[in-house]
Amino acid sequence: MKTILLAAAALAVAILPATAADYQVKMLNKGAKGVMVFEPDLVKIQPGDTVTFVSTDAGHDAMSIPGMLPDGAQPFEGKIGKDVTVTFTQPGVYGVKCKPHYVMGMVALVVVGDPSSNLEAAKKVKNPGKAGKLFTELLGSL
Repeated sequence: MKTILLAAAALAVAILPATAADYQVKMLNKGAKGVMVFEPDLVKIQPGDTVTFVSTDAGHDAMSIPGMLPDGAQPFEGKIGKDVTVTFTQPGVYGVKCKPHYVMGMVALVVVGDPSSNLEAAKKVKNPGKAGKLFTELLGSL
């Protein structure tokens, strides 16, 4: 009887849906890598997971970058000074910027599952100033 109960419990756990994870990325005036940064600036997640961009310091937003989204992914745009939570469903790489501090290099990369679906296309997107340099480093690390 004990074996049957243990088997039933194991089966119940096995068929429960996997829960999606929620990651947090802080929007900061100053972080470990300098001024006007997302921290962390590289997040690796799975399809269905969410990322909350936390308005830790005022004056920042988080929005997707055209050309740096996988096919079928919906663009997003948060409001300045507000947290924004995004659920990522399509595998690939997503470029994220803070609109007011984009040229200063306030960018992040979210990698959902296998990045290969749009990695090469994302590498070809022209990003201004320090943003371009940081994306070259982030995309090159994949």
